[in-house]
Amino acid sequence: MENMRQLCTFVLADLLYGIDVVRVQEVIRSQQMTHVPLAPADVRGLINLRGQIVTAIDMRRRVGLPERGGDVPPMNVVVRTEDGAASLLVDEVGDVVEVSEASYEGAPNTVPQSLRAVLKGVYKLEKHLLIELDTDKLVSATPAVGN
Repeated sequence: MENMRQLCTFVLADLLYGIDVVRVQEVIRSQQMTHVPLAPADVRGLINLRGQIVTAIDMRRRVGLPERGGDVPPMNVVVRTEDGAASLLVDEVGDVVEVSEASYEGAPNTVPQSLRAVLKGVYKLEKHLLIELDTDKLVSATPAVGN
């Protein structure tokens, strides 16, 4: 029997990304954010999640994509890390997808360095390519604020 994994998916600029579903704490709508002076460009601010202060990371900036356009606010994918919770700001939240290890490939050489630093690999799905991101690298690549 082949090894299967579950990934929580989300969309950034029409590309499908995923992270290990075990690392996802919750998915919530856009939250009021407090700006953090002198924070790195990909740290959009801090959100108060039921009394817990959580760093909000703009995933478009983190992986080197253009700014989000329009008036549609981002969704928050709150993930658990060794350093606590962090919120990944994404365009749209997808489904939990079951992927087969047989459809996995390492990162292609053509991937930009900004994405390669946080990329685990890709899965070939029926109609899409699913880019798996490393949750710990995503969060640790951004200096912690408010801790």
